[in-house]
Amino acid sequence: MSHPIITDAQAKMKKALDFTLHEFSAIHTGKATPTMVESVMVDAYGSAMRLKECAAISTPDARMIQIQPWDVGLAKAIAKGIQEANLGFNPIIDGKIIRVPLPEMSRERRQQFVKTAHKLAEEGRVHVRNVRHGSLDAMKKAKLPEDEVKRVEKELQAATDAAIKSINEHLAHKEKDLLTV
Repeated sequence: MSHPIITDAQAKMKKALDFTLHEFSAIHTGKATPTMVESVMVDAYGSAMRLKECAAISTPDARMIQIQPWDVGLAKAIAKGIQEANLGFNPIIDGKIIRVPLPEMSRERRQQFVKTAHKLAEEGRVHVRNVRHGSLDAMKKAKLPEDEVKRVEKELQAATDAAIKSINEHLAHKEKDLLTV
């Protein structure tokens, strides 16, 4: 039976891994995905909203993102939000929809995205290590028997290693995707 400290730590490490993978999906590899723009903030109805909350986002082909606002009056605000997000996209308002063509990626831009991916991966690894550190502190406060402390420490380290290994594998895959022309 797994100790509650380990169960809690594994859940937190999984959240850190999932967050890192979600951040990776926002880095574009030259192929259009809705996640590239879904978190763009749009000034709608006097407040800031995420793009995915005020429009349908689709990818009709590998080089185009298509956004269909639920309120046509938001088209200009959405285009402005995408430009202000500094993603390197130039949205085009086409009647009731907004088209976002993906520009060709230069070698420098690909290298820049690889650096961003490495930074995000390191943030994920740091978060996983912080979870381990917090769990070790919780274990010390619990005043467990020495043999159980050793077992829990070993399991925590194994969970930490597995999470970091997973982040590194996803980073290698993302880097390969980014550098493939």
